[in-house]
Parts: sequence; C-alpha cells; structure tokens
Amino acid sequence: MANVLLVYWSGTGNTEIMAEKIKEGLENAGETVDFRTVDAVEPSEVADFDKLIFGCPSMGVEVLEEDEFEPFFEEVESSLSGKKVALFGSYGWGEGEWMDAWQERVVGAGATLFKDEGLKINSTPSSEEEETCVEFGAEFAKF
Repeated sequence: MANVLLVYWSGTGNTEIMAEKIKEGLENAGETVDFRTVDAVEPSEVADFDKLIFGCPSMGVEVLEEDEFEPFFEEVESSLSGKKVALFGSYGWGEGEWMDAWQERVVGAGATLFKDEGLKINSTPSSEEEETCVEFGAEFAKF
C-alpha cells in the first residue's frame, strides 16, 4: 500500500503539472504514492492514509473548485484529525487568498499542516517553480 495519498483537481493543467512534480519529489525520497484526480477517489479512502496531499487551483472569487473538489473536501474534512496534510495549487489572479482559507480549514479539522502553509504558484509553473514542487514533495516525505 502507498504511504501517501495525493489527490488533485486541475482545470487548465497547471495544478496537474504541480501534482506530477510533487509526486516525483515524494518518489525520489522513497515514498510510494497513490496519485489520483479527485473524481477517482472515494472520500472514505482518505481514512486509510496518515499522509495526504491535496491540490486544487483557485477558482471564481478565491475558492476551491466548486463542482468536484469542494464537495469531496467537505466530506473528508472531518476525517483529517491527526493526519499530516500538505496543500498546493495554482492561481491566476489576486494573491492566492483561497489558500489561506483552505489552510485554516485543515488546521481547524485537527490535521498537522506541512510547513504551516500550502504551495501556491501563479499560472503555469516555470522550470524553477517545477523544481520547487519536486523539493516540496521530497520535504513532505520527511515530514
């Protein structure tokens, strides 16, 4: 069984690039990763993992994607207590405020938030930002 569950939603592909690079960093550090889009995960499966990584871009007025990701996250939120959680996503406007609210939800649910903040990247990750994603995954492997 995988050590880490990485679940993400991506509309334009930017968050998917981040997810793939974070997975690369995790695997380089020796973790086994269950890597899936949010529509391929049952909320009940979250309980089987102690380490979780969630990825979702900012949508609309700085919120999580509302049709698939938000309903999934609402359902799993109550089962995050005692888990180690990392968050990531891309945004295209504003300052990435959706991440602040998301972080508060995770901490409020009793999870231990990795680095006390999520990884957010404006638009398409550059080569340097892709490397930051790899490092983020490798560091989470040690968390």
